[in-house]
Amino acid sequence: MKSDLVAAAFVAQGRSNKNEGDNRRRVNRMAKKKVAELLLETLAEAGVERVYGITGDSLNAITESIRQQKKIRWIHLRHEETAAFAAGAEAHLTGRLAVCAGSCGPGNLHLINGLYDCHRSRVPVLAIAAQVPSNEIGSGYFQETHPEHLFAQCSHYCELVSHPEQMQRILEIAMQTALARRGVSVIALPGDIASCDAVEQGPRLHFPPPQPKVCLSNDEIAALAKILNGSDKVTILAGAGCAGAHEELIALARKLNAPIVHALRGKEFIDYDNPFDVGMTGLLGFSSGYHAMMNCDLLLMIGTDFPYQQFFPKDATVVQIDLRGEQLGRRTKVDHGFVGDTQATLQALLPNLEQNAGDKHLKASLEHYRKARKSLADLATEGHEKKASHPQYVTKVVDELADESAIFSCDVGTPTIWAARYLTMNGKRRLLGSFMHGSMANALPQAIGAQISHPGRQVVSLSGDGGLAMLMGDLLSLRQLELPVKVIVFKNNALAFVELEMKAAGMLEFATELQNPNFAKIADGAGVLGLTAETPDQVRPMISKALEHDGPALVEVLVHRQELSMPPTITLEQMKGFSVFALKAVLSGRGDEIVDLARVNLFR
Repeated sequence: MKSDLVAAAFVAQGRSNKNEGDNRRRVNRMAKKKVAELLLETLAEAGVERVYGITGDSLNAITESIRQQKKIRWIHLRHEETAAFAAGAEAHLTGRLAVCAGSCGPGNLHLINGLYDCHRSRVPVLAIAAQVPSNEIGSGYFQETHPEHLFAQCSHYCELVSHPEQMQRILEIAMQTALARRGVSVIALPGDIASCDAVEQGPRLHFPPPQPKVCLSNDEIAALAKILNGSDKVTILAGAGCAGAHEELIALARKLNAPIVHALRGKEFIDYDNPFDVGMTGLLGFSSGYHAMMNCDLLLMIGTDFPYQQFFPKDATVVQIDLRGEQLGRRTKVDHGFVGDTQATLQALLPNLEQNAGDKHLKASLEHYRKARKSLADLATEGHEKKASHPQYVTKVVDELADESAIFSCDVGTPTIWAARYLTMNGKRRLLGSFMHGSMANALPQAIGAQISHPGRQVVSLSGDGGLAMLMGDLLSLRQLELPVKVIVFKNNALAFVELEMKAAGMLEFATELQNPNFAKIADGAGVLGLTAETPDQVRPMISKALEHDGPALVEVLVHRQELSMPPTITLEQMKGFSVFALKAVLSGRGDEIVDLARVNLFR
């Protein structure tokens, strides 16, 4: 009996020792979690599915950790600028945090332009900026820079992780800041710190991103209603801040009998199923939007930071509603400013509004819009030219053939003009561009981010030949990542919008000529279907073939170089400029270019 008890005691002791050993090994395994592993675990818990970037030795700990796990995917691109633009596109389309990364020194610097665009577009992006070994910082080490200074102007938060204990809290502050303030956060992470044992053992934050509603006070709602009820000729200028409030915006316009002018960033949210739409104003717009704003008694700005002061009315009462109080009055004089998000504010406001009985201003604005749209349609024809097409026609064809849920990206300059005027939004389609930062070469990178984050959607890039050439290396990424992006190249062998600006200033174009390659052949060489449309009759079949292709495709479309796209109103200085340009062109033996001025249409 006693021996049995002794034996049982030894067995129990053995089990105890075994359990203690298992616990010790479990603790050891936990202690061996690296900073890089914890970083990825934290990102994954926040819903991040991928990191865009180019690997490098200072990122090795992070990319090795990605290789070993299955929650987050590394998106290998050919340029860090592309990585930042792609992350921004994902963040724009999803509203969720997107992540890009760059190795120390040049890798960091290549991120900057794309991050500037993300920041100015107010999309939540986290950039991981790898840094040189922590003990070398300040020594002028190989590839050393100071990310906390480099990214200061294009981020809301930028901090260096100099010890493993800092990483978790800094990372989560960076993530929360990017989401809460809708912009860029940067963490600078030395490669050796990423390889250290983590101090924290898991994410510290376990809640979804807050979604608060900000509404005017009852007194402010009453004051705003009184102002609007006392106005007859109201025009609404609406922007990207109206996302998610389409129904309320239309109901507001109906109550006020007010035409709606939209800013470019608001196009995808506003101009569909909208009987009050009168188009855009500004440099990319046309005269009906300009007319509606200049002929109102009260301009109601909602969720817009429209930047061009010269297109605001001088004598009208101006009311502005914006979630960001710092934006009130920074573009034009404002008589009444209110801080609130669009949907919550309009929901509270609508029951307090009286039906405006006057509709003359609305009818006049809609009739002007009808005529302006007809003028635009007249320019978007196949024409009778034997060589080259009108870019308006090319964009119209893309619009007609693309899916009803297509995602479009457009390069700056003339592709943005044609997208603004000829792409039709329907509540399902999306539109990406560098609309605030105005960077060349954004369209292809943004299309990559859109396609990766939305694999079941059709994605079309409207690329200028100058923009595509700037980051053309990432055509290779389309094949490597197996992305069925469709790239439409407007090939006019020039920086066409810059030429137009020169002519408006009375200058002959200079340094705008592009000696372009055959983009279709380059696409073929990259494993992408390459097609060419040299004549108008080839445009529709080539674009149709590209859109139907099961894989990436590029259509190189030869378009008229001297196609002039004019703003809705011409200043005296611009008229003088074009006159001086015409005189200089004749005197320099280039009088044939003056023929193209016949296609100038002011859409009046």
